[in-house]
Amino acid sequence: MDNLNDSNSAPVLRFGPYAFHLRQRLILEGDRQLRMGGRALDILQVLVEHAGRVVRKEQLIACVWPTSVVEEINLRVHIAALRRALRDGENGQRYIVNVPQCGYSFIAPVAHDHIEQAVVERLQAPQHNLPARLTPVIGRDSVVGSLVRKMPLCRLLTLCGPAGVGKTTVALRVAELLLEHFRDGVWRVDLTEIDDATPLLEHLLSTQAIDLATFSARHALLVLDNCELRREECQALVQQLLDAGPRLAVLATSREALQIGLETLHSLRPLSVPKTSALSSVEEAMGYSAVQLFVSRARTRQQGFMLREQDLEAVCDICRKLDGLPLAIELAVTQIDALALVGLQAQLGNCLQLLSHGRRTAGPRHQTLKAALDWSYQCLSEQEKLGLQRLSIFRQSFTLEDAWTAVCCVQLPPSAVVVVIAQLVAKSLLTMTQDNGVLRYRMLNTTRSYAHQQWTARVEPSDDEPRYVPIPGHISRASPLQMTSQFVE
Repeated sequence: MDNLNDSNSAPVLRFGPYAFHLRQRLILEGDRQLRMGGRALDILQVLVEHAGRVVRKEQLIACVWPTSVVEEINLRVHIAALRRALRDGENGQRYIVNVPQCGYSFIAPVAHDHIEQAVVERLQAPQHNLPARLTPVIGRDSVVGSLVRKMPLCRLLTLCGPAGVGKTTVALRVAELLLEHFRDGVWRVDLTEIDDATPLLEHLLSTQAIDLATFSARHALLVLDNCELRREECQALVQQLLDAGPRLAVLATSREALQIGLETLHSLRPLSVPKTSALSSVEEAMGYSAVQLFVSRARTRQQGFMLREQDLEAVCDICRKLDGLPLAIELAVTQIDALALVGLQAQLGNCLQLLSHGRRTAGPRHQTLKAALDWSYQCLSEQEKLGLQRLSIFRQSFTLEDAWTAVCCVQLPPSAVVVVIAQLVAKSLLTMTQDNGVLRYRMLNTTRSYAHQQWTARVEPSDDEPRYVPIPGHISRASPLQMTSQFVE
């Protein structure tokens, strides 16, 4: 480069119709700014500065993610985004080529010059309000890559899942990677930060300092986070925006679907956990994303933390008991200094009490696991609360017939049980699988502990309160009131 310290001009790399302004970190095609995320710009700068030479994948990753451990899929996603943004290959023009088994090379001619600083500043404008990401996203490369490819093809994508599964984390990572796709930026609205009395549309437009017509004309992505808090308002807002803005897209996170037209639903599952069978090596254990997250976060608490052979049983058992929920794992790791691995494992019999300690810098919903579950529980109807409490007797999966036998009562007749179970599935409090044609339901261990705690806290029923009612034709088990001291296997 010529003179990087010149106060009146800035270094510029030119290739094809593009001008890459290094100091301002933006790319212009004529007078139009291309939308690119920070990582994509980092990768492009390395490649352009080494134009005509092969840059190994390991070198690129080390330059762009110097303090993080990331997988190659992250690099491939950004390279693909760069090629789309630069229209690589159109009209025969190539910019970035893959050199098999080696890396990538920028093959277009590159010229160096300067441009007046004032010109660049006029073109610059904030293109997102996404929060800075402080830690790497672990174990979600596959789903993030899938959603990045899917999002530009749909108007509304809703990311669903239980409390603590990492919906916000995944949505923000997807939004980061889509910054260069949406010409008018990516904008997040977190419903946990908005007063209940403030209309959502009013909040959105006031933060943008524009009117609805102007916002609707944009090619932008709106990230609506935590929609379950004001679901009906979110339904109306999204429908209004999609009707008014043909180039607007919405990425929503919610514990249940918004159930409006054009919605594409993606259910986010917990991280993968080891089976109950013993693992043969540390390498095998590190193949599970829940273990990867545990180890990654433990390293932030204890410098030099390493997963050892003698730690495998404890770490894998912790990840299993926490269902592979990222929030639960991250909160558990905060106790590793005080309890060590063995103590942490022993305390997970009462996981809610252990995970009542949290992160002061997080939002209220994410400071403790109990707080995250409180949000879901408070939104339930009385029948749904009762059904969730009574279903907490099952440690393993159960069928609808099991549920009828165990939880039916005056307040929950058989017909109501069917409806309640369907609603709990829709709200991500139960998971549903099909085994040999039979529908089976399961409650996550953390949810079950919370629901059982709510059940045992109830006052012993009086004569006028609901009693257990066995269903004719079914083998009667002990009533749920008799089962509160022991879970059903």
